[in-house]
Amino acid sequence: MRSRDYGPDVLAQGRRVRPASPPTVEAEPDLVVEDAATGFCGAVVEVEAGGVVLEDRHGRRRAFPLVTGAFLLDGRTVTLIRPQRSVPAAPARTASGSIAVRGQPARVARASRIYVEGLHDAALVERVWGDDLRVEGVVVESLDGVDDLPALVASFRPGPRRRLGVLVDHLVAGSKESRIAASVTSPYVLVTGHPYVDIWQAVKPASVGIAAWPQVPRDQPWKEGVCRALGVAEPADMWRRVLSSVHSYTDIEVGLLGAVERLIDFVTAPVGDGDDESGGEYESGRE
Repeated sequence: MRSRDYGPDVLAQGRRVRPASPPTVEAEPDLVVEDAATGFCGAVVEVEAGGVVLEDRHGRRRAFPLVTGAFLLDGRTVTLIRPQRSVPAAPARTASGSIAVRGQPARVARASRIYVEGLHDAALVERVWGDDLRVEGVVVESLDGVDDLPALVASFRPGPRRRLGVLVDHLVAGSKESRIAASVTSPYVLVTGHPYVDIWQAVKPASVGIAAWPQVPRDQPWKEGVCRALGVAEPADMWRRVLSSVHSYTDIEVGLLGAVERLIDFVTAPVGDGDDESGGEYESGRE
């Protein structure tokens, strides 16, 4: 009798091949499957947490757990899973946090305007609110200081369709800026401001990469003092660093955010039923 060759180790088991996992299929409505254990065949009508409800051709419904390899689809074993609903993408936002309007050309400029104190102010406003202003048709212009604000407002001739918004630096009680702002009175002029000595300070120090804005004595030019304290050669170099650090409203202090948002709302407000259309309603507060 022939002896059988079991190899060197008669106790060793043969190598087992692990069966492949059944493919997963999303349990979409109306998908027809069969429960492998019971033979119940029906269409998916509902998916619950951990289970699926099938309805057969007679209208009978049964619930089955979503376990691995529990169903047959076209004769092959599958694992049903809950549908992976795609999460709608969040709407794109502008730097100011507003919902971006794509593909819309800039609106024709309104007669209403926003004035700011200087070129740096204008550049920072454009950096954060530029997209919004173009959609609204609002032009931002530079004043080069507020000393002549009353005369500028008078020449602008504000009215219901010619509103004027003015952004002022260092608008705090008792300051020169607050006295000039108080001298301008008109229902169609709004002066807002921020408490910072310069628009640079309205940018959060962390965004610029510094611990805090340096304290500069009142008898020294503020920008030059900041540059000396930070070891920057020229104010122009520091300004480029400041502006490039601003990517959105999150880099701006709340004091400036609120002031600019109020101005935009003011100059884009619709003409009210009671507004006089004639214009020229400005009155100077000076004697």
